[in-house]
Amino acid sequence: MKKLKKWIRRFFFLILLLVVGFSGLYAYLKMSPKLEIKSANAFLMYDSEQELFFQGSGSQEWIALDEISDALIQTTIHTEDQHFYQHHGFDFLRILKAMYVNILTRSKSQGASTISQQYAKNLFLDFDKTWERKLNEMWLTMQLEVHYSKDEILEGYLNTINYGHGMYGIQNAAKFYFDKSAKDLDLAESAMLAGIPKSPANYSPFVNYELAKKRQINILYKLFQDGVISEEEYTKAKEEELTLVGQKDSPEVANIMYYQDAVMRELKSLKEIPDSYLETGGLRIYTNLNLQAQQILESSIQNNLTTEKDLQVAAVMMEPSTGKVIALVGGRDYNTSQFNRAVQSSRQVGSTMKPFLYYAALENGFTSSTTFTSEETTFTFANDQSYSPQNYGNQYAHKPISLATAISYSDNIYAVKTHMFLGEDALVDISKRLGITAKLEEIPSLPLGTAEINIIEMAAAYSAFANEGYRVQGSFISKVEDLRGNVLYENKQEPELILNKSLTFILSNLLTSTYDSAFIDYNYPTAIGIAPKIHHKLALKSGTTDTDHWSIGYNKDLCTAVWIGYDDNRSISTGDYKFSRNIWVDAMENYLQDKKDEWYEQPSNVVGVLVNPITGKPATEEDKQKKILYYVKGTEPTMADTVFDELLEEN
Repeated sequence: MKKLKKWIRRFFFLILLLVVGFSGLYAYLKMSPKLEIKSANAFLMYDSEQELFFQGSGSQEWIALDEISDALIQTTIHTEDQHFYQHHGFDFLRILKAMYVNILTRSKSQGASTISQQYAKNLFLDFDKTWERKLNEMWLTMQLEVHYSKDEILEGYLNTINYGHGMYGIQNAAKFYFDKSAKDLDLAESAMLAGIPKSPANYSPFVNYELAKKRQINILYKLFQDGVISEEEYTKAKEEELTLVGQKDSPEVANIMYYQDAVMRELKSLKEIPDSYLETGGLRIYTNLNLQAQQILESSIQNNLTTEKDLQVAAVMMEPSTGKVIALVGGRDYNTSQFNRAVQSSRQVGSTMKPFLYYAALENGFTSSTTFTSEETTFTFANDQSYSPQNYGNQYAHKPISLATAISYSDNIYAVKTHMFLGEDALVDISKRLGITAKLEEIPSLPLGTAEINIIEMAAAYSAFANEGYRVQGSFISKVEDLRGNVLYENKQEPELILNKSLTFILSNLLTSTYDSAFIDYNYPTAIGIAPKIHHKLALKSGTTDTDHWSIGYNKDLCTAVWIGYDDNRSISTGDYKFSRNIWVDAMENYLQDKKDEWYEQPSNVVGVLVNPITGKPATEEDKQKKILYYVKGTEPTMADTVFDELLEEN
């Protein structure tokens, strides 16, 4: 009994300390400068057609609380924060209940954010789930509660919340969904709109009407259960036939917030933008976002990645000639994970590293017909260390194969032999020249993609091949202005010539071998499974490790990179490798479907020769497989050519 009394006294003393602490904190905040919420983080983002797609501090038209229908206010409060007018920013009982349910169910299904907290998050424009962000959110929540009335906080919240389809703020949402002002919304319409912010990608009636309707009815029923509306009002609202006027076929870009986050990261890195603007907002940001490309990329992911709910994705579509990122996806669902894998992570790139190596090889005298023997090989190097790479599925030719075949099959033995022949520094050097900033070690396994590299850097590096030798840097922002129209920043990136146009032409053609049936022999091209989907001439290389799968490819108009894998680095099953290839080809082909199929113009010092693609030697009448491969004049193959294996033996 004494121990119990002792613990009770300690508990009440702790509560007293917390109360005193919070009281002192609120007193301090009361004396601090008032935060101007109507201009805080007022970032207006425009797409490549200069259409507004995001406004950080609210809607295009800020409306007062008395201009919003009581029905909408009631349904929102009862849905999001039933005790909004009773607490001081944090609903501690709700937090304890959510913790209890989540522990009991071993999930994170229950949330406890108040309207004040959600509004603070909207003001920050930073949705990373980090402790620093949560502490900032708590601090801003307390500032809001100290300096503003509940009505003012609610007004700000309703003017900034995301209702899906690029509609921020209740006035925009009311006009988009029902073609009426927010003050004219009835109970049924209000309950439908109140259900959307929890997950616009799921609860928009234009995305899934049945699910949206079910949520609307649940909201109405809770209002009835709690005595907010009568049974008659509940029944009438539930049975009301809603007239939706928004375009059902408008491009749905549920994960566009990944692009917005990437824009904000780039904005914060620009030295030309004063910190004062980043803190208070008031910026017009003109981005490189192409809404059609974004919709195509998201649809390609949704249509292909239908299983393995924990399997994640990152994808980038880039304009090779400029480096403009026209579309980006950083995960499967922004509403469940705001971690942006496209800009915040680096993963093992697998065999997508090999084109870097083979360009260096072409610079050092290799040709499309250069051969090495594909067989089980143990490489011995300094200090008697050894390395024994394997081909996928242990498939070996046990004979010399051409560079073209090595690319088609993604032969690991050929790659490591090339790497050792050139010197381990050659791949590191060309990677740096292509703009790769990741730390790369001069080790035998580097051409097999053991290094971890960011997807945007990989897309930009491939864009140098697509851009016939000119290096670009991936970018999201084209121009930034203040609200008066003064230009604060303009991206005037000048592509830098770093590669030989003739060699990029040869390499780009070699990268079409990955889905070319002319290379079917003792093995199959790595991407032969998607060949029926390819209607444009495209360069493509895939990369596979135990934990990652990539597909990166291009033509003159577009470079697309796709990665799939698990956040916890668990192994990917063999059957899941198909996802990245199918996402890639669907995105490329759908984007290019109305565009002319233009390939690169053959340089005057490059010649095409009909060869046996496996051996690399000039084709004869006896050869079943024949293919035109390309060479710098004077390096064309002859029947008498020796193979590099012999050169290695001589050394």
